[in-house]
Amino acid sequence: MRIALGCLALAACMGTAFAQDTVIHGKDGIALPAAPKTEKRPVTDTYKVAGATDAKVTDDYRWLEDAKSPATRAYIGAQNAYTQQYLDQVKILPEVRTQMAALLKVDQMSTPTERNGKYFFSRRLADENQASIYMRVGLHGEDVKLIDGNSRSSDGNTSVNLNGITEDGSLLLYGVRVGGADESEVHFFDVASRKDTADVLPSARYYGVQVAPDKKGVYYSRFYPHVGNKVFYHAFGTTTDNDTMLLGGEYRGEKLGEIDGIGVRITANGHYLVMSINRGVPAEREDILLKDLRVKDSPIESLVYGIDSRFSEMNVGDDFYVDTDFNAPNHRVLKAVMGQKPEEWKTVIPEAKDVLEGVNIVGGKMFVLRLHDVKSELTAYTLEGKETGKIALPGIGAGSELSGRVEDKDGFYTFQSIVTPPTIFHYDVVTGKSEVFDTQKVPFNSSAYELKEVFYTSKDGTRVPMFIAGKKGLKRDGSERLLMTGYGGFALSETPVWNPEYAWWMEQGGYFALPDLRGGNEYGEAWHKAAMFEKKQNVFDDWYAAAEYLVANKYTSAAHFAIRGRSNGGLLMGASMTQRPDLFGAIWCGYPLLDMLRYQNFLMGRTWTTEYGSAEDPAQFAYIRAYSPYQNVKMGAKYPAILFFTGDGDTRVDPMNARKMTPLMQEASGSGRPVLLHYSLKGGHSAGVSQTQLVEDYADEMGFLWTETK
Repeated sequence: MRIALGCLALAACMGTAFAQDTVIHGKDGIALPAAPKTEKRPVTDTYKVAGATDAKVTDDYRWLEDAKSPATRAYIGAQNAYTQQYLDQVKILPEVRTQMAALLKVDQMSTPTERNGKYFFSRRLADENQASIYMRVGLHGEDVKLIDGNSRSSDGNTSVNLNGITEDGSLLLYGVRVGGADESEVHFFDVASRKDTADVLPSARYYGVQVAPDKKGVYYSRFYPHVGNKVFYHAFGTTTDNDTMLLGGEYRGEKLGEIDGIGVRITANGHYLVMSINRGVPAEREDILLKDLRVKDSPIESLVYGIDSRFSEMNVGDDFYVDTDFNAPNHRVLKAVMGQKPEEWKTVIPEAKDVLEGVNIVGGKMFVLRLHDVKSELTAYTLEGKETGKIALPGIGAGSELSGRVEDKDGFYTFQSIVTPPTIFHYDVVTGKSEVFDTQKVPFNSSAYELKEVFYTSKDGTRVPMFIAGKKGLKRDGSERLLMTGYGGFALSETPVWNPEYAWWMEQGGYFALPDLRGGNEYGEAWHKAAMFEKKQNVFDDWYAAAEYLVANKYTSAAHFAIRGRSNGGLLMGASMTQRPDLFGAIWCGYPLLDMLRYQNFLMGRTWTTEYGSAEDPAQFAYIRAYSPYQNVKMGAKYPAILFFTGDGDTRVDPMNARKMTPLMQEASGSGRPVLLHYSLKGGHSAGVSQTQLVEDYADEMGFLWTETK
């Protein structure tokens, strides 16, 4: 499938034109003309800087921030055509597509949700583009398709997502998403009649949708751009214009703004609507509010409010438990009491050396997921905090929390690793026994590969873990290709999960590496805070130290070293190309943040100022300017081969970042290596594009990285 070219015919007259002389050389005999010439329209901004004179910053490609202008569409068409010229010369690409299809096009199933003896889940069959929603009566009954996910669009790029089921299993909630957008419509499906109801919540970004206990309406939290979240009640059979707002704008005299997300859920007994206010992404503070649904017009009360810590609640009847980092950077579990301060709450599961990654209450027991040097461990406790045993996981890898409810007698968890496709296990809470429920039958011989964990030292002496995988017996003389990925931010742990792209890379004989950089949650909130705000450079230094370790230990060399990252990991790629281009041979930079002086002005960017800071703050400008990739490109530097990847469907990280960075890098690079932009008209940050499109995108990425590290 070729890249959509857009308004290519307009390219010459709308600010983008092709040069004719061949000056760009890819590996394996690939030759290209010079990159399309992109017009410069300089705009200069003045920033206030604490303790220094004002800083003036010029942006030559500000005009590319306007995604809808004819000039920008022409630019996209020209860049896609240029990238297609490259892809047409990648000799291995047809074979990569075939191999990638084999790894991706397998039956896949989500973890089931049980209601009244019925199990609900999503399943995508091997030859389908999208998953459908199914029901199974009994654990081993026949699968019944309820909602077809493959009939929503002709191109297969519209998906359905199981969002929830009422406690009695009679009403199902599902989302309909176009492409990779974050926004989705919410539909309601009557299980008995096998039909949708008339109610639909319009396409938006929702932070929770919960059917009222009497099933006469629904509570939901909806995000409004530049405003923030609001919580509403929608009565079934009415228009959403008449929905009643319960929370929004402010609470207790404190503004609820754009950076404040509000999650909603209803307790299993139907007594309380729980509203969790997340201040920023990730939340630097979480407030938990309760509304008693048994009492008409009951007030909203706070279980915890105004404390700069994270609190995630669970309930058993009307008793609440919270997973929190309050006075416990590695998290602990407390039993909460309304009207008391958290200092007075009883500790149920104390903080430990290993970070508590998640917890759930199933069958009257508390199941805690911890990370021991980033390897998952799942342990059962009584509600009083007494350990009753561990769930044995198959080996080094990534396990999930145990899913289920307080009253359930069983639950499900998953296990996977870089060399092991995902398996869903059914767990009997009474007997403590696990059995395989479903596994992805990927044509990949896990026994032929090995996965190990090593530790290396970063620039400031910090000990950092890293997973390395590859075929058993693979030589180490620096001549092998190696693919490394990373993230390092938002308190997200990068556990060693399965990925078809990594599997493909290893099948070809390459190594794969995953360093667990500071900024994540691998070692708790202290690990996260060590790479926030002015300490963001620690992420990049951890990354470069990982690369130097791999080269020093002869896993690879710079020419054979490929790296990839997306979103916040795309920022990591941008820093890599501008700070240490000497370390790497090829870079895939997906859906990236690159202009860190202006990111907060676009889409969801304002919500991330609690992680990065903002150049609008004079006290934060200097450190952001120091690493922002877009402002640190050097003319004539010998940059590696680079493929930027983004698309119109990204409604989270604005594609303007890659649109602006591409022509800047194309002009600046003095290496003669390709700098390309792969711009999708449908793809985005969230899952949702068709499997057919995913095969093409993955193949383009892997084909580029493998070729350019030859």
